[in-house]
Amino acid sequence: MARRKINPIVKLVLELGPVLLFFVMFGRLKDQQFTFGGSSYDGFIVTTAAFIALIVVTSGILWALTGHLSRMQMLTLVLVVVMGGLSVWLNDERFIKMKPTLLYAAFAGVLGFGLWRGKSYLSAVLDEALPLREEGWMILTRRLALFFAGLAVANELVWRLMSTEAWVNFKTFGLTLALFAFFMTQGKLLEKYAEPPARD
Repeated sequence: MARRKINPIVKLVLELGPVLLFFVMFGRLKDQQFTFGGSSYDGFIVTTAAFIALIVVTSGILWALTGHLSRMQMLTLVLVVVMGGLSVWLNDERFIKMKPTLLYAAFAGVLGFGLWRGKSYLSAVLDEALPLREEGWMILTRRLALFFAGLAVANELVWRLMSTEAWVNFKTFGLTLALFAFFMTQGKLLEKYAEPPARD
């Protein structure tokens, strides 16, 4: 299927909507217990089950509208379904809490592997959006690999040492703001290593 562009706002809603709805739903159900098939589930597990269904639906809509899903979107979808599914099936919230750790560790590992081979896999993904010289790509890739590794460690510390409510807040807002802040602080690098515009 050919790739198609869609309204950026629609894309943002489809990508961030499930995360925000997870936060809202957890806030409403966190103190409740639900019984299904003779087993009792707390609000977090029920919210996780709804989150899995929602991200499958929004990913399907995104694919139908654009004709593709990025590797990041595919990995996120697989990890949510697998780790979230284990949390619901085993009635154990730890698995979905590990999902960000695995996601960011995977990103750090892939970028690190590319750096070890002397390549920037990041440039293959973002080259059209951020035209940089090779040196700039290598620096940005090193920084982002370390940043993702740091996020993986931070997620592990938060979910293991803090409450479920604290982790939900961290996942919804902390990780999102951290990613935004990272790219905002790379302005000088992007300016210094920007690829000069092509001459006709």
